[in-house]
Amino acid sequence: MLNEIVHPCGAYAPHGYAAQAARRQVLARAATALARARARGIPVIHVVVGFSPDFSEAPAHSPVFAAAREQGALVMDSWGTCFHDAVKPEPGEPIVVKRRVSPFYGTELDLVLRARGVDTLLLAGVSTDLVVLAGARDGHDRDYAVEVLADATVSAREDLHDAALQLIARTASVVTVDQALPDRTELARTTRAST
Repeated sequence: MLNEIVHPCGAYAPHGYAAQAARRQVLARAATALARARARGIPVIHVVVGFSPDFSEAPAHSPVFAAAREQGALVMDSWGTCFHDAVKPEPGEPIVVKRRVSPFYGTELDLVLRARGVDTLLLAGVSTDLVVLAGARDGHDRDYAVEVLADATVSAREDLHDAALQLIARTASVVTVDQALPDRTELARTTRAST
């Protein structure tokens, strides 16, 4: 959930990501997921896509990253590759840098997860039809249980988001933030009311 992609001033705003994120309140849902995970002691790992200014690490024939190269977007250590203020990493939370669609390809993500004893992935992010789909499948193939937080993911268009969730459901659970990380205050209130 980088500025370049979900912020209204980001290079990818004209593609529809920022509008979809705002319409569906994805940043607020992702922020809720982060807060609840942190409160439970669940490890939070962030993934950022970015390239050097000369784009030497970018795949030469990628239609996905062609726009970044043409616009000079997604340059590491720029405003565009900073996480949106609503979902900023906290000190000590690992940030994995990727240069392809999958968060696992060519990164240390698997090592970071296994070093923390993680066996279940709760995925949120942009974009549902690219990164989240690839992460869910790659996580599945690495023997993680995978849950995709449907209300904390976004694509450029709603039809792409919905189609990706249908594909993801073949190898992972598609859930909401409240299903994966219930509000403990609400749970306590419900438990007291039903006892």
